[in-house]
Amino acid sequence: MTVTIPLVVLVGAMVYIAWRFLGLRLWHLALTLLFGFLLAATTMAPEIDRVLRAALGWFIGR
Repeated sequence: MTVTIPLVVLVGAMVYIAWRFLGLRLWHLALTLLFGFLLAATTMAPEIDRVLRAALGWFIGR
C-alpha cells in the first residue's frame, strides 16, 4: 500500500493531539511503533492492508 503524504500528516496530527491533550507518553508511542513494525512482518499484514484500503475507500467515498 502506498501511503500518501496527506495520510501521514493526518495520522501525525492525531498522534500530536493525543500526546499534547490526552496524555500519551513517549513510551506508549515507542511501544506502539514497535508493535506496528512487528505486525507488518507477520502474515496478517496483507489482510490489514486490505481492511485499511476498504475503510479508506469507504471513508473517501469511492
